[in-house]
Amino acid sequence: MAASAAAAEAPAPAAVPNPSTAPDATVAPSPSATEATTATATAAGTGQAAEGTETGETADSADSAGSAAAGAPADATPAATRVPRPAAAPTSLSPSRAGDFMQCPLLYRFRVIDRLPEKPSEAATRGTLVHAVLERLFDAPAGERTAPRARALVPGQWDRLRESRPELAELFADDPDGQRLTRWLGEAERLVERWFTLEDPTRLEPAERELFVEAELESGPRLRGIIDRVDVAPTGEVRIVDYKTGKAPRPEYAEGALFQMKFYALVVWRLKGVVPRRLQLVYLGSGEVRTYDPVLADLERVERRLRALWDAICEATESGEWRPRPTKLCGWCDHQAHCPEFGGTPPPYPLPVRARESGGVPQGRMGAD
Repeated sequence: MAASAAAAEAPAPAAVPNPSTAPDATVAPSPSATEATTATATAAGTGQAAEGTETGETADSADSAGSAAAGAPADATPAATRVPRPAAAPTSLSPSRAGDFMQCPLLYRFRVIDRLPEKPSEAATRGTLVHAVLERLFDAPAGERTAPRARALVPGQWDRLRESRPELAELFADDPDGQRLTRWLGEAERLVERWFTLEDPTRLEPAERELFVEAELESGPRLRGIIDRVDVAPTGEVRIVDYKTGKAPRPEYAEGALFQMKFYALVVWRLKGVVPRRLQLVYLGSGEVRTYDPVLADLERVERRLRALWDAICEATESGEWRPRPTKLCGWCDHQAHCPEFGGTPPPYPLPVRARESGGVPQGRMGAD
């Protein structure tokens, strides 16, 4: 992740205190923005990416689940009986959707334009559950934020999740004796417990939890997402924290998660004029904390990449040409029946199309390699 190189470039002010070594004297928490919440793992398998929902852009399958777990309204209609929303061109970009397009433009189309249904997964739902527990734990006074209390929150948050999303019942429909569900809940409890070995919540007072952020780039897309936690030091320095319920990726795959964090940092910079002092990824699956200290040049590079990516998305939206990009990840895709790479046929394109002009932007690319 090149964290050490970033640290050498980091500005002189002191870093936001590390909770494992010193108390965090952060500002008192303000009300969390719970209009939306954590989403499913990114296509590259780097963990939960968070985003909001916009006209013309679908949420991941765990968005509505997480909203309910966090106390936000959610659509409780089973997926099979929901009336599809009319198709519309995308108007915003989130880390997950950016990752979809970079992985496979056709996958982006299926999720954003066609809004094809996807089956809930145990891994994504467990991630949503763990995120909800960690958010709710901070409702308690600092001295009561203990591992036993966090474990005790798991069953109640799971009940809230099921109430808001009846389709989650199919996850354990073939588990009449409840043994698989018991193991699954136990895995969620172990992930929650592991967090206490990485951070000390009794010495943390987040400024924000599940914070919805949105900023519109000049001549570019509206960027939006959900930040798991924002810590603000007394000196005003900002730390952005993201929980990952999977394992830390190998170095060759670490850029995906770091891209997500830089995305959030860019939005914060555009909203507040402040470059976050630290980006922190907490990997509960492997018990690791990885950090990166961004500089302004990082965010400017990300902004250029996102502008180029948005140009490619707009070109594909107008031309109707969404090319599949086969990778090893295709084996986990829910849309093989509609994918030409697997002998399928995409549904009729629901938006007006125009002829592609020569010299168009290649799909899924963000400028020169």
